[in-house]
Parts: sequence; structure tokens; C-alpha cells
Amino acid sequence: MLDKLDFIEEKYRDISEKIADPDIIANMNEWKKLVKEHAQIEPIVNKYKEYKDTKNQLEESKEMIYDKSLDEDFREMAKEEVKGLTTNLETIEEDLKILLLPTDPNDDKDVIVEVRAGVGGDEAGLFAGNLFRMYTRYAERQRWKTEIISLNDQGVGIYKEAIFAIKGQGAYSKLKYESGVHRVQRVPETESSGRIHTSSATVAVLPEVDDVEVEINQNDIKIDVFRSSGNGGQCVNTTDSAVRLTHIPTGIVISCQDEKSQLKNRDKAMKVLKAKLYDRYQQEQHDEIASSRKSQVGSGDRSERIRTYNYPQSRVTDHRIGLTLYKLDSFIDGDLEEMIQGLITSDQAEKLKNLND
Repeated sequence: MLDKLDFIEEKYRDISEKIADPDIIANMNEWKKLVKEHAQIEPIVNKYKEYKDTKNQLEESKEMIYDKSLDEDFREMAKEEVKGLTTNLETIEEDLKILLLPTDPNDDKDVIVEVRAGVGGDEAGLFAGNLFRMYTRYAERQRWKTEIISLNDQGVGIYKEAIFAIKGQGAYSKLKYESGVHRVQRVPETESSGRIHTSSATVAVLPEVDDVEVEINQNDIKIDVFRSSGNGGQCVNTTDSAVRLTHIPTGIVISCQDEKSQLKNRDKAMKVLKAKLYDRYQQEQHDEIASSRKSQVGSGDRSERIRTYNYPQSRVTDHRIGLTLYKLDSFIDGDLEEMIQGLITSDQAEKLKNLND
């Protein structure tokens, strides 16, 4: 591990010199690439410096213990200092191991989130609307930007489907754990007998991709335009502005009618199509190289039931890590950080375990 850290430290110094070089600065694309890499490895370099400083302090304190020229009280203080520094060093070593874990290349990307009503009729549509609002509220708390791509709003808070982009630093690194089946248990307002109903919604979180990452043959795309529909008012257009893209080789169909401009709807639909194709290619690669042991958090199986929202007991339970929080109201209002940090920690622990085995 130390050899790897020395190499990263040397690389950091080299990049630091390059990003200050006028010739490199003149090449904006190359400069941006180096600045991004510099920012990615800086936390490792800073933690390694802390490791070396702590180790040096520990060695100095150990020497004091055996220095007969020092009085007994001073040597006792040195012993206590050794205990504290040893604990600190072990903590820093664990932090370094986590920082050195292979990173997901998509972690820094913006995301496209799809929420779809599942089993449960109108109640499932209401729950899909709850989840849509939950993620937009979480994005607000993170100071991320949300952009609506397509909404299939059935009225009175019922959503058959909601597709939206979330743009912000580290959006995918946190939201990628949300893919899967979400289940809700509550008494519908229309249920006079007070029986608890179970409904579901599915969530897919896709990294937004650049044009260079996915090439699409335009001949493989069928484009249909149609008049957008809605519940009246501004939701209804009198022109054929809605767009439907069909990727013929895969059968993927994307519709977008949120914008009044056909061109804007086409651009948004193309973004979603690229993200879906990228996700499919990644999944195919993952299936090819997957070992028999998968991370309990990062398997990405969207047919898996990942979480239950129980309203009568005001609890939310993530089944992958067995974490239950009794604060459903604030959770559904976007207070997801405790759950997401639990998922990240569990994922890191699993990766560390695999690394040590």
C-alpha cells in the first residue's frame, strides 16, 4: 500500500507542475482533464501526509519512553501519547484503504432518474409522486439542479411515470443506490375500513453520458412526432411537439412531451436514450465479469425490492443493509443522507472485504 501511495504522491506533484504550465493551460481540454485528476487524488495525498506526520510523531513519542534522561512523569505522558497516536494511525490506515478502493468511473456524473408506478393502481401512482418529490427535495438539500424530462401526470398527485435529470457534484455517487423496487405500506384515503394496502414503484438511476461515450447510428432510430396530451391548460399543445424515439436494434422507446418545442423534446429524449444504451452496455459488461459474490448494495438489480416505507409505524427500512429509520415524514421530504451514507459505508466494507480475501 505504501508503494502505491508514494507513486500517487509523486503523480500529484507532477500534475501540480503541469497545470501551472502555460503551454498546458493553452490546451483547455488537456488542462481540464489534469485539474479533474488533480482534484480526485488530492484527498489521498492529504490523508497520506497525515499518515506520515502521525507516524513520525509516534516514533518520537516511543523514543521518549526509553529516554532515561527524561523524568518519569514526562515518560508517562509519552506512553499516553503513544496510545492515542497508535489509535489515530490505525484509523488513518483504514481511511487510506477506503480512499484507494477502485472508484466507479460514473461517480462524478449527473444522473437521469426514472420513477414509475408499479403494482397498486392509483395508490402506486401516488407513491411514485411521493418518490419524485422526495428526490427533488433531496437534490435541493444538496444544492443540485433538477430538470424535468418527461412527466406522465394523471392528476391529483398521481404519476404513472416521472423522468428527470439531477445535475450536481457527485450526484451519481449518492443516488446510484436508489435503483430498484420501492414498496409502500399505508392506508389509502379512500379506504373506509382502515386496511393497510401495499403498493410499489420502481426507480432507475442512470449516469448521464457524453456524446463520445455512446455512438448512435441515426439510421437505427425511428422518430415519431405527435401532439402532447395532459389534463388541460398548458399541458396540452396544439402542435405536434411531442417526440417518440425508438432504437430499433434494442427496442428501447423514449417519449418526451414536457417542452413546447419539438427540438427541445427531441434533445431531451436523445439524452435519455444515450443513458439507457450506456447503462445496457455497462450491464452486459458487468454480467460477463461478475464473480459469484456480488456486493449486497451495488448489484444494480432493478427487480430487487430494496426498501419499504411503512406509514403506520413511521419507518423506512432498507432491506440490503438492514437499516431502519423511524423518521418517515422527514425521509419522504428528502432527508435521505443518513440512509445514503449507510449504503455507502456498507458498499465500502464489502469492497474492503473482497480486497482482503
